[in-house]
Amino acid sequence: MKIFSWITKDTTIDFLKFRKIGYVLSIILIVASCLSIAVKGFNYGIDFSGGVLIDVRSKNGTVNVDKIRKELSDLKLDELTLQAIGDSGEQLMIRAQANNADEESQRIAVNQIKEILGQDFTFERIESVGPQVGDELKLSGILASVFACLAISAYIWFRFEWRFALGALLGLFHDIFIIVGLLSIFHLDFSLTTIAAILTLAGYSVNDTVVTYDRIRENLQKYKKMPQYDLLNKSINDIFSRTILTSITTLLASVALLVFGGDALRSFAFVITAGVIIGTYSSIFVSVPILNWFDLRAAAAKDEDVNPFGNV
Repeated sequence: MKIFSWITKDTTIDFLKFRKIGYVLSIILIVASCLSIAVKGFNYGIDFSGGVLIDVRSKNGTVNVDKIRKELSDLKLDELTLQAIGDSGEQLMIRAQANNADEESQRIAVNQIKEILGQDFTFERIESVGPQVGDELKLSGILASVFACLAISAYIWFRFEWRFALGALLGLFHDIFIIVGLLSIFHLDFSLTTIAAILTLAGYSVNDTVVTYDRIRENLQKYKKMPQYDLLNKSINDIFSRTILTSITTLLASVALLVFGGDALRSFAFVITAGVIIGTYSSIFVSVPILNWFDLRAAAAKDEDVNPFGNV
């Protein structure tokens, strides 16, 4: 396509020239994420918080949210949240938690809600999770994320010598932390599906960085006398078209999910969309500029003296 023809050409962009702007932008995003997490916390989904989640559609046109809230308030639930979803105004999402929060109480609450809404609504989704199960899922989700990040970290550490590993790991945690912070800032559901999306993005981000680092190592061997600053820029430019085209392809799918996937997929699609953008940005403006802090040629020569086989 002609619209993308500029991407396939050999580029000579001075990416490292903008590294300080990248540092400032990253610091702003990280600080904003920290403040949001500390002040607002997370909007835990039913998976983690427990309770019931009911999606209903009105058979009689637009939903009167205030009227339904007043009717359901008589149930004296511990938590009750109503949110109109979709563009038609006919759909409503109800999140509720019974006072005792056990499974029997949740089941009774669902039946009471059904009775109050009556035959005027179609029940499109009903989910119920007890508090104990929610706590177990939350712990399992945290452990899965920690072990996945540790496994990725171990791979990077053995795949590259420590200077490259440091840049890749900082880029990885940079991406994950900002994505988690954005979930808090926009108050999107934090659930098992969201964790799956975050781990998917972790793999995407690392893969993008590894491809860039491999080209840098190749160029270090190929261009013995090229200044390191120029070599890093050349390495990014060498794989720039691949990086951008891969990101655009992924974004086409994730944006379609974000726009047309409905509320059930909104958090997942948001994480994928934002993560692709942040991951592409960090591989160029975070992970690579970190390497410029070191004398890579001197370090490589020193490492080869210690280990003549080098890292594979």
